[in-house]
Amino acid sequence: MQKTDGVARSTRQASFPGLQWAVVAGFVILAFGAPYFIYPVFLMKVLCFALFACAYNLLFGYTGLLGFGHAAFFGAASYVAAYTAKFWNVTPEVAIVLGTAVAGLFGLVFGWLAIRRQGLYFAMITLALAQIVYFYALQSPWTHGEDGIQSVPRGHAFGLIDVSGTISMYFFVLAVFAIGFGILYRAIHSPFGRALKAIRENEPRAVSLGYDTDRFKLLAFTLSAALSGLAGGTKAIVLQVASLADLHYGMSGDVLLMVLIGGIGTVMGPIAGAVVLVAMQEYLAPLGSWVTIIQGSVFVACVLSFRKGLVGTLGNSFARLRRHRRFSSRRPALAAQRPAGGGTDSKPGALS
Repeated sequence: MQKTDGVARSTRQASFPGLQWAVVAGFVILAFGAPYFIYPVFLMKVLCFALFACAYNLLFGYTGLLGFGHAAFFGAASYVAAYTAKFWNVTPEVAIVLGTAVAGLFGLVFGWLAIRRQGLYFAMITLALAQIVYFYALQSPWTHGEDGIQSVPRGHAFGLIDVSGTISMYFFVLAVFAIGFGILYRAIHSPFGRALKAIRENEPRAVSLGYDTDRFKLLAFTLSAALSGLAGGTKAIVLQVASLADLHYGMSGDVLLMVLIGGIGTVMGPIAGAVVLVAMQEYLAPLGSWVTIIQGSVFVACVLSFRKGLVGTLGNSFARLRRHRRFSSRRPALAAQRPAGGGTDSKPGALS
C-alpha cells in the first residue's frame, strides 16, 4: 500500500507541474499572438484593468479587506501620468512610474487612516477618502475639470522605442502587466502572502502568534494601491486621456465586480473577470444604459451559480476530477491486497 501511494504521489507531483507549465506556455503564446487577430486597443485596456483587478484582489481576496476607494489610486495615477507626459514631456515609462509613486503614497496615507477599522467602517472610510480625491480633481485647474486631460502623447519608451503604434504599444503594456503580475504573484506565494491569508482567516489568532497585523495590512494596502496606480498610469498612456471616470466610485464598483466574477482569492480569477467585464462594456456599448442591467444580471448569475467565481469553480471541478481519477487508479491495488478468502480482517482473534 505504501509503495502504491508513493508511486501515485510521485506521478502526481511530476504531472501537475507539467500541466502548470503547459497552461503558462499557452497564455504566453496567446498573449504574443492575440494583437494580430484582436483589436490591440481592446487588449491593452483588458491588460490594464486585469492588473487593476489583481491589485485589488491582493487587498480583498488575500487580506480580507473590502474597500470602496481603489478608484482614487487608479485615477490619481492616471492624472499624474497624463499630466507629466503631456506638459512635462517625460517619456511614458517615467510618467507611469511617477503615477505609481503618487498612488503608493496615497495608499500609505489612506491605509494608515483606514486599517484601524474593519468591515463596513473600513469600506466607508476608503469611499470617503476616494470621494475627496474625486472632488479635488473636479475643482483643480490642472486636471481641467470635467474635460480631463486629453491628447496625451505616447512618445518613445526609454527614449528609444516608438510606442505611438498600436502593436508596439501593446507589447509595452504587456511588459508592464507582466512586471506587475510578477510582483503580485511573488508577494502572494511568500511568507508575507501566507501572513495575509492568516489575517484573513483569523486575525485574533494571527495576533496571538506574534504577527503585527496592522503593519501587514498597511503594507498590503500600500502595495495594492501602488499596483493599482501602475494600471491607471498605463491606461492613461494607452487611451491618451485621463478623466473623472477614472476617479468615480463606479470604478471601484467595477473592479470589485471583476474580482467577484473571476474568483476571490485566486491568481487568475481577476484576469478572467476583467476580460468578461471589459468585453461587455466594449461590445455591448450600442445598447446604452442596458449595459448596466446586463452587468447586474451577469453578476447575480455568477453569485448564484459560481459561488467561488469562474476560475474558482473551474479549479474546484478539476480538483474533484483529479481526486476521482486518483481513487480509480488506486482501486485495483487495494483489491489486490484483500485476503484471498474475501474476509475483511485476517488477524488472529478477529471477530468473524
